[in-house]
Amino acid sequence: MKNKYTTLAVLIAGILAVFVVRALLANTFRMPYTFQLFDTLTVAGALFVLLKGHRSLRRGDWITALLLGAVIGAGMLFATLFSAYPFFGIVKSNAGQGIVRGSFTLIAALGGLVIMRQDGPVQFHTANGDRRNASWGILVGLAIGLPLAVLNVFALQFTQGQPIDWQNPIASLLDAVQPGVVEEVIYRFALWGLFWLILRNSLPRQSVWLAGLLAMFVHNYSHFDDLFLQSPLMALGMGAVLALFWGLPPLILARRRGLESAIAFHWIQDAARFLAGF
Repeated sequence: MKNKYTTLAVLIAGILAVFVVRALLANTFRMPYTFQLFDTLTVAGALFVLLKGHRSLRRGDWITALLLGAVIGAGMLFATLFSAYPFFGIVKSNAGQGIVRGSFTLIAALGGLVIMRQDGPVQFHTANGDRRNASWGILVGLAIGLPLAVLNVFALQFTQGQPIDWQNPIASLLDAVQPGVVEEVIYRFALWGLFWLILRNSLPRQSVWLAGLLAMFVHNYSHFDDLFLQSPLMALGMGAVLALFWGLPPLILARRRGLESAIAFHWIQDAARFLAGF
């Protein structure tokens, strides 16, 4: 029993170490955002998986990943409401961010697809040419996401103490593609898959959902860098609330309906908040 959970314990310890060490050093040094650390670690893992298993990829996998990377890279050139954090404090321009985000999306998608071809936890129906399941997943993601998107706007209005300030709807819809696609591909597809690869031998029955929950918590708590420094307990509480309302739904959607469904859910959250001026 002890050996069975050793890998899980080491994985959790590694995740916590990233959060804790980053928070401790941030009091003295100018540190990268937690998102950037986990983005980079995930993409590095995806690249390793890709180099090792690229032969399992199909033509549709390459086309899908390349299109995603191109859309994200080009979209950053025209983004007005979405602004990415300066990458490691160096890359600040939209063009530079487009290259970084497009490349990260491409590599994470390819790594996730390699894992998917090994019976990984999340399906990407578009890469399989399965338009029916992809379309149905998107519709389900939007239907479940819409009421929570409205709730999110009211929650932001309350917590930030700011009134709604309506923005350009076209820009809101287009800019929401950035976080909706990039974060879901990196965290709900690649990172979940990587954690599953780590856990599948020691915990074959529990590995899918354990890996998914760990990836969800990494993604959720990466939103609270400043709050962790000011009030760690409040950050833990807010992260738990975020996980309940906006973490579990895309996790379940990704597993049950495919990556497209999780992307649709995430996209409508950001489209609504951009539209409302948050």
